[in-house]
Amino acid sequence: MHLQNKTRYVCNPEGILSEAAVDSIDRMLYHLEEQTGIESVVAVLPSIGEVDCFDFSHQLLNSWGVGKKGKDNGLVILLVTDQRCIQFYTGYGLEGVLPDAICKRIQTKDMIPYLKDQDWDKGMVSGIKSTVSRLDGSMPNDAQEESEDGGVFFLFIAIAGVVLVGGLTSLWAIWISTKCPKCGKHKLQRSSTQLISKRNGVKTEDVIYTCMNCGHSIVRRQQSYDDNYRGGGGSGGPFIGGFGGGSFGGGGGFSGGSFGGGSGGGGGAGSRF
Repeated sequence: MHLQNKTRYVCNPEGILSEAAVDSIDRMLYHLEEQTGIESVVAVLPSIGEVDCFDFSHQLLNSWGVGKKGKDNGLVILLVTDQRCIQFYTGYGLEGVLPDAICKRIQTKDMIPYLKDQDWDKGMVSGIKSTVSRLDGSMPNDAQEESEDGGVFFLFIAIAGVVLVGGLTSLWAIWISTKCPKCGKHKLQRSSTQLISKRNGVKTEDVIYTCMNCGHSIVRRQQSYDDNYRGGGGSGGPFIGGFGGGSFGGGGGFSGGSFGGGSGGGGGAGSRF
């Protein structure tokens, strides 16, 4: 099961893309999965609040299990209009064929010229067409060579940069999460857990953290997913605040989906326009 059925790959809850653009993208990604097994999600949203586009894409791919289990060949393409960002996020299995430098080039060459003028349809259809050509091997050899003109050294630097930034970001997030809001010391530790609910493979818990310096406690609600997770229905799924289900202006509602159990590897690239 995908967003609504096996031919749907686009989340377009606010109708930012036209129905014609959604149908075109769905067809391309359906044929891509039929030919290669690669699973994709295209999410188009007016806002995700203060959440970073990379982090949102990471949570989306892992929460929905985009990609085949064991192959991790999933791809998320996220457009957030108020942040003016376009983000690609890949599973480990796609990092070789769709490295960061190629993602960035597709965004710069095929998407941003349209997106900066708010021509969402042309920007997304053009970029996804190029991405599919790269992934299914139909891109002409000279185009592939042109897209790789940064060379091995540039690719190494790009990957190293992403790894470094990702590592520092993770460490910073962990450090911030240990700060006590009362005394300001980084002494918060997990002390207990209370199960709130467990339904359809989604477990919701209140995790209690206690400061080892002043004894102050805080509660953070967290969710985890097991192998039985099959996504939300029309009631707003468990994913990142639960966007409503249904279909608005073409494309699936943002309520959850069920794919092959893949996970993300932190690859991909993002651009502002």
